[in-house]
Amino acid sequence: MTGQAGTARRPTRQRAAIARALSGSAEFRSAQEIHADLAGSGTRVGLATVYRNLQAMATDGEVDVIRSPDGESVYRSCSTDHHHHVVCRSCGLAVEVTGDAVERWAEAVAAAHGFTQVRHTMEMEGLCPACTSSRQRGTVVRRPTQAPRRVVDG
Repeated sequence: MTGQAGTARRPTRQRAAIARALSGSAEFRSAQEIHADLAGSGTRVGLATVYRNLQAMATDGEVDVIRSPDGESVYRSCSTDHHHHVVCRSCGLAVEVTGDAVERWAEAVAAAHGFTQVRHTMEMEGLCPACTSSRQRGTVVRRPTQAPRRVVDG
């Protein structure tokens, strides 16, 4: 774990607790949700500490952060290589995806405008198969608890 300018961040029990709370979850979660989970399990961590640690973990590449449809930052523990997400807007299921076509497109657009050393993110949202089915049946899908899935798309 490294901070700005390569300085090592001090490991803390709070950061470890937040990392445990995020591990194995297939959904992006808000700082408030993580804080509530920690409090519910008896782990005492202040909400401001959760926010600070999540921001540091995102900066260090330990977690991914995206904006929810209502503009809130939400976090998830993900793989460390470059990828994007498809997120279910109903249940929160997130699937990691990679795609050569997206990478080529991003490079071409940047080059066409004279940009170099470009980084990009791409977020897609829709309804997962379970939520699509449940809406057709008029039922509700619970938020997922399985580990994140990874999909590679040529």
